Amino acid sequence: MNPDASDMTLDDHDPTSPSQADQPAALRSDRLWQLDGWTARVIKNEDDDGWAVEMLQDGEAEPALVGPWTMGRDKKNPKPLDQAAFNTLVKTASEVLQRHRQQAHAMLHKRLTVFALDAQWDVRLDITPDEYEPYATLSAFDELGEEVAQVRVPPDFRLGVASATAWISGGFARPAQASRGFEGWSE
Repeated sequence: MNPDASDMTLDDHDPTSPSQADQPAALRSDRLWQLDGWTARVIKNEDDDGWAVEMLQDGEAEPALVGPWTMGRDKKNPKPLDQAAFNTLVKTASEVLQRHRQQAHAMLHKRLTVFALDAQWDVRLDITPDEYEPYATLSAFDELGEEVAQVRVPPDFRLGVASATAWISGGFARPAQASRGFEGWSE
C-alpha cells in the first residue's frame, strides 16, 4: 500500500554536504519510513482485517521481518510509524538477520573434539555450497592446533563422534562413499 504523498516528509539535510552526498534522503510518512539502509512499510494484513509491518534492508528482495502492527484509535487504520517504533523495528530485524547468518554458518561449519589414538583431536567439517558441485572438507587438528589431515568428502557427510573417531583410527584415509552418504561413518 502506497502512502499519500501529502503525508511524506524528507529529511532537511543538505544533499550537497560531503557526508550526505552519497546517501539518499530519509523518507518518513505514517506508513512508510526509509532511513539508514532500512525501509519500514505498514501493509494490510492479508490474513485478517488488521495491519502488518515489514522491514526491508536496502538491496534485499525479501523482508527481514514481517509482524503485526497496532491499530490506530479509530480501529480501522494503522497506528502511524514514529522514530521509536522505527528504531525498535530496525533493532529487531537486525537481530533476526544476525541469527540467520549464525544458523547458516553453523550449518556449513561443524566442529567437535574426540579422543582417539590416546590423543585429543579437533575435527572440522566445512561444507562448500555450490550450485553444481557442492563438497565438504574434513580436517583433523592435533592438540597443538596443527592440521594433521584433510580430505574432501561429499557435502552430506555426517560428522559425529563415531565417524570422526573411525576416520582418525583408520589413519585419516578418505572414507569410501556408499550410494547414499557413508555406511558405517554416520551416527
